[in-house]
Amino acid sequence: MTGRVDAHHHIWDLSVREQTWMAGPELDPVRRSFSIDDLAPQAAAAGVTATVLVQTVGVPAETPEFLEVANSNELVAGVVGWVDLTAAGVADALAELRERPDGGWLKGIRHQVHDEPDSRWLCRDDVRAGLAAVAEAGLVYDLLTKTPHLPAALETVRALPQLSFVVDHISKPVIGADLEPWASDLRALAAHPNVTCKLSGLVTEASWTDWKVADLKPYVDVVLDAFGPDRVMFGSDWPVCLLAASYAEVVEAAEALTSTLAPAEQEAVFGATARRVYRLT
Repeated sequence: MTGRVDAHHHIWDLSVREQTWMAGPELDPVRRSFSIDDLAPQAAAAGVTATVLVQTVGVPAETPEFLEVANSNELVAGVVGWVDLTAAGVADALAELRERPDGGWLKGIRHQVHDEPDSRWLCRDDVRAGLAAVAEAGLVYDLLTKTPHLPAALETVRALPQLSFVVDHISKPVIGADLEPWASDLRALAAHPNVTCKLSGLVTEASWTDWKVADLKPYVDVVLDAFGPDRVMFGSDWPVCLLAASYAEVVEAAEALTSTLAPAEQEAVFGATARRVYRLT
């Protein structure tokens, strides 16, 4: 088994810009700057040798900053950035990013769909045109959704079979709540071969203070059964995960939740799927 891939983490520098999603005192534990140097020793201790750095805010300037990080650091193997999918010039914006000297590190695009007041935002004509441009550029699209957005996500996946979609955080079900309709909707998404799913962001959808691996298992079992290990990838969601667990605890939970898989299947979840989908080198 080669080194592991952490397919989903963030960094931010609060001296450069505020993270607008940090609202409320409950987020105080992560209300500071986090750099790739903060992550590196924890990743190394977990056997992670490559990561995917994912956008945090809908600001065009963040993506070039992340490309520079990837270009100057051996740990980051790919970037999922942000462009305005509703703009007429999406293709031009993507081309400009990819034509940079460090543009080869751009592997995908993401938008905080779960923050959009319209649960059918993904079905808008301008958004679909933007997503088609993402596909044309050979990039992946990370789906950041919650359960109410899954029907629109399914329609969008059907409409764009040429685009590779990655479901972030297993679409953020409320851990401990009823599995339905989340489970059925996720299975419907998994029926499409151009969709993969990240085992990420689970601990922060559970009780931050007393979550247990057993709480997460029913949801992870649905994901593994629906997608199969070769379409599932591990992500830490560091440093957001620190609200509920350390990096090591998140890795240990993922190991426990995949412990019954065959070695090759575990290798898929902890590296091979991410390398294939994001075309990491």
